Amino acid sequence: MKIPKEINLILEKLEKSGHQAYIVGGCVRDFLREVNPNDWDVTTNAKPKEIKKIFPKSFYENKFGTVTVLTDSSDESLSEVEITTYRVEGRYIDKRHPDKVEFAENVEDDLARRDFTINAMAMNDEEIIDPFDGQKDLEKKLIRAVGYADDRFNEDALRMLRAVRFSCVLDFSIERKTYSAIEKNAKWIDAISKERIRDEFVKIIDCDKAADGVDLLQKLGLLKYIIPELEKGVGVSQNRHHIYDIYEHSIRSLRAAAEKEFSLEVRMAALLHDIGKPETKEGEGPDSTFYNHDIVGARFAEKILKRLKFSNKLIDKVVLLVKNHMFVSDPERLTEAGARRLIKRAGKENIPDLINLRISDRLGMGRPKARPYRLRKVEYLIDKVSQDPVSVGMLKISGDEVMNILGISPGPKVGAILDVLLSEVIEDPGKNKKRILKKRIKELDKENLSGLRKMAREKIREKKEEEDLKIKEKYWIK
Repeated sequence: MKIPKEINLILEKLEKSGHQAYIVGGCVRDFLREVNPNDWDVTTNAKPKEIKKIFPKSFYENKFGTVTVLTDSSDESLSEVEITTYRVEGRYIDKRHPDKVEFAENVEDDLARRDFTINAMAMNDEEIIDPFDGQKDLEKKLIRAVGYADDRFNEDALRMLRAVRFSCVLDFSIERKTYSAIEKNAKWIDAISKERIRDEFVKIIDCDKAADGVDLLQKLGLLKYIIPELEKGVGVSQNRHHIYDIYEHSIRSLRAAAEKEFSLEVRMAALLHDIGKPETKEGEGPDSTFYNHDIVGARFAEKILKRLKFSNKLIDKVVLLVKNHMFVSDPERLTEAGARRLIKRAGKENIPDLINLRISDRLGMGRPKARPYRLRKVEYLIDKVSQDPVSVGMLKISGDEVMNILGISPGPKVGAILDVLLSEVIEDPGKNKKRILKKRIKELDKENLSGLRKMAREKIREKKEEEDLKIKEKYWIK
């Protein structure tokens, strides 16, 4: 890989102006892993005013020495580049923000304030500055705090969540002393705003190893400060339908959702769908019950997601999925009427995600088939009852218009004419135009409709069977 020309141009301009300049942090980590960075950060000993003078197309709207330089690149990751003056930071009394920020003279001092060794490297085309052996930790796939882990987490407690996020996103292990420091200081996460916690949690949930990330949060003692309700399922056995306790089943359901690359909403619902079970459990052993755990779970899910400051749109979707995840799927019990009720409760647009949640739930139970016959039958019935029916409602003309055209009152003649029109439109959809239908209505008024209607209904029945066969084939239903 090569440093992009836009970044090299920035480095060159700073150096020609007599300053040091390097790419720094996560972009160096990704560059050395031969992964394209999502964004590029530059560090320099130039002060913000000097940076702005060198780069007129820039803005400076913070107190941390970061100037954002605008480039002409069409690549979104290169269109805005943050250039930050070397800095050191004071004490972090609130576990979130430094009391003061001071500019530093050398890059090593700047790197010493960073979170993990793999993020504490700087480089340009000539050299790599790596005072904390970040390259070695990249090779070993280790997340190691810079310097003393207690100090780094005391400065910003969110770094403990970032350690978990990097661990599952990069598939790295957390180094032993860093791991122990997180266990020791987990309670500090309470000092962090819910919005910042949410943002890190979403990055964990949205990665391929989401389940490993959440499980690591639990093992480190962080989960109880984020979703304590989930921890209540640890060790709580279920009934004959489950081989895992509630917590383990939830983690496995999330794993299945991530492996299937389901949406964030489905992943959250997979994690939280049984959150109401500990509260509703009655009895022990294979016959224990969890009546209304879906309803209770929906309330818990709403409370959790509101606490973590999720958007109303996501909250509404996850709550709907949790509330409806126990929909009837037994082929012997599910009817077309039941399918219509499910559509009314959940909305047709949410059925695919509801099916995906059930798939995650099944796989989380250890069931081998993700989409068995019963789920395909549900999808078939939903599709069938939500299709535009082969009915007179398809016509571009109504029964009222038939009566107005012929000057007649409601009666069997109106229905007979509509049936004949529908049968003809099925044969030739081009005839479904109001002008053509009006003319045909006047012609049919002179016919003996009893025979025509009998033939029309047979054609309509054949069309319905044909459409139903197509839907059955789509879902492998016999």
